[in-house]
Amino acid sequence: MPSSKKETWWQRIAAFFLGKSSQASPPKRSVEKSDSGNGDTAAAKRPVRSAGLRKPEIVEVSSPRIYVGNLSFEATEGDLFELFSGVGSVQNVEIVSNKHTQKSKGFAFVQMQTIDEAKRAVAELHDKDYMGRKLVVSGAKAVEEKRGERRQSD
Repeated sequence: MPSSKKETWWQRIAAFFLGKSSQASPPKRSVEKSDSGNGDTAAAKRPVRSAGLRKPEIVEVSSPRIYVGNLSFEATEGDLFELFSGVGSVQNVEIVSNKHTQKSKGFAFVQMQTIDEAKRAVAELHDKDYMGRKLVVSGAKAVEEKRGERRQSD
């Protein structure tokens, strides 16, 4: 039976957190449990993602610079230099890494000698299994193009 004495605001707040409200409370909603079994109900409400975070954008080769994605974290610049040297002459290989931990982010850029060699590398190495992962090889976006996109999205 509800108390005839009115609770103060602080008493209602304390009762809420202690779960001892003397006033009628709204009915509790049932929450689906997650499959993890640890009672994390927030995870049950999140949409389920597919295995890949997002589908890589395939860019047409318009320069000798190539994007290499889905790269094994153990791959070195020497490994990539050797792989792409089988297709044509490589000028430069740069694996992108975290500036604090120096660990690979899983993608790289390869600079080939000519645009024709870059196109051949994309044709031969895209979707190839390398160090346990299927490579994503495509043309790299121009640096000016990327910076313009960032400014527009801000």
